[in-house]
Amino acid sequence: MRVLIIHNHYQHPGGEDVVFGQEKDLLGDAAAVSTLTFRNQRGWRGLWQTLWSPWNIWAGQRVKRAIRQHAPTIIHIHNLHYAIGPIAIRIAKRRGIPVVMTLHNYRLLCPSATLFHNGKVFTESLHTAFPWKAVRLGVHSHSRIKTGWLALTVWLHKQLGTWNQVDRYLVLTDFAKQRFVNSSFGVPATKFTVKPNFATGFPLSDQPRGTHFLFVGRLAEEKGIDVLLQAFAHTGHTLRIAGDGPLKDKVLAYGNQYLHIHYLGALDAQRIRAELAVCSALIFPSIWYEGMPMTLLEAFASGTPVIASDLGAMAAMIKHGENGWLFAPGDARGLQRRIAEWLELDGTDRAAIGREAYVCFEQHYTAAVNRVLLLDIYQTLAGTPE
Repeated sequence: MRVLIIHNHYQHPGGEDVVFGQEKDLLGDAAAVSTLTFRNQRGWRGLWQTLWSPWNIWAGQRVKRAIRQHAPTIIHIHNLHYAIGPIAIRIAKRRGIPVVMTLHNYRLLCPSATLFHNGKVFTESLHTAFPWKAVRLGVHSHSRIKTGWLALTVWLHKQLGTWNQVDRYLVLTDFAKQRFVNSSFGVPATKFTVKPNFATGFPLSDQPRGTHFLFVGRLAEEKGIDVLLQAFAHTGHTLRIAGDGPLKDKVLAYGNQYLHIHYLGALDAQRIRAELAVCSALIFPSIWYEGMPMTLLEAFASGTPVIASDLGAMAAMIKHGENGWLFAPGDARGLQRRIAEWLELDGTDRAAIGREAYVCFEQHYTAAVNRVLLLDIYQTLAGTPE
């Protein structure tokens, strides 16, 4: 089997880039893998890419050359926006090549991509023929023009039937699948398959866990930083925060005022694993529909319990009382109560939840499990024997 993986990198590296790299390496000797990558540019080059995104003939030429060179039996697309555009799907289908597309976000449902705007979940685009309200609010990059152009691109290709030409959409959770199926997207449920991301497991630490809590992630509004800080400010319970982002100064200010809140800065993967190994629990207070946060997977892989918002991917991944705990999204007092209840548990009960988190990881989120799922999808679409 020959697989061509197509991916467009955003200006700033993110989780989609990580998954693209992981899945490329995951296939190993099971398939002949080739890649075609693009990158969003700044300035006038970025404007040029965006203007041509509805029908980028130059990107299309690169896709055609890659198909001639590699003769793929299947094409897997991770991200099309904005340097490639939907033309890649149409080119592949004209050549009779099955197309798989991973939906890392909700951009095909709403220009926001996150279903989050102005501090709260934004779902008004899900059931409309055209997302006029999203355009009026400028949900993409705070720009009505950019939002409108993106909305027009998605709408145009909906009218042309491009999105229905994709043979299989891969979504990260059943929650995400339901958002697409029960929307105006117009693609049947049979074309969606749940295939989660995965993480690399590592030996469980034999170090004793402390009573402190950990947050790892981008210091931004949608990650629930305000909820996190408000919940811990007056508790006296130790919180360690790792990450960077626009709310860094606010985190530093809280750390100066409340000495039990410690800012660790942006940590590398090895140091994050070390922190996960010794914390009592990871706090994940996100207030938007996450795709599938790698931080949660890494917590599960280290046997670390998670206390998270009962929302989106978190609600799909965490079974309350089994492999973690949930609280109402955006509810700082609710999180505060969960923290107190957590510390009232004896060490045996907390350890049991941590073990269950690791079992969940082994059952659903390992590279081996992911490899089987991905190859089965490819083989089914390409009609090749196992």
